[in-house]
Amino acid sequence: MNKVILMGRLTRDPEVRYSQGENAMAIARYSLAVDRRGSKRDSGSNEQTADFINIVAFGKSGEFAEKYLHKGMKICVSGRIQTGSYTNKEGQKVYTTEVVVDDQEFCESKNANSGDLGGGNGGNGGDGGASGDGDFMKFDSGTNGDLPF
Repeated sequence: MNKVILMGRLTRDPEVRYSQGENAMAIARYSLAVDRRGSKRDSGSNEQTADFINIVAFGKSGEFAEKYLHKGMKICVSGRIQTGSYTNKEGQKVYTTEVVVDDQEFCESKNANSGDLGGGNGGNGGDGGASGDGDFMKFDSGTNGDLPF
């Protein structure tokens, strides 16, 4: 069985291209920084504490990545490992390893990604999280029960 599940942060915005032909398909490529289990960031050593894993998403998954994923976001990806090789311009054989996406999901709220963990105003002009409602607009009782839309 070839099944991979990863959780990490995007190291860059996805690079999206579309295939040629009548039924053009989105192909998104990005990289995830995945922390190694048990690694110590504060140990003072210069050892790498994360692995940088290349991800590729095709079709609807590629379109999703293009529209919603951005550098720094924490996401979960499930898929399969795919290896390959090619010969570069210098005639050297280059081996590749990447994860082909079956599913990708957000792993934290939009506010958490932007550094606002619910304690700021959340961009809604209210107290934004003092009552634990960080992503919701404060309801003004002066609207006579009418919704604002």
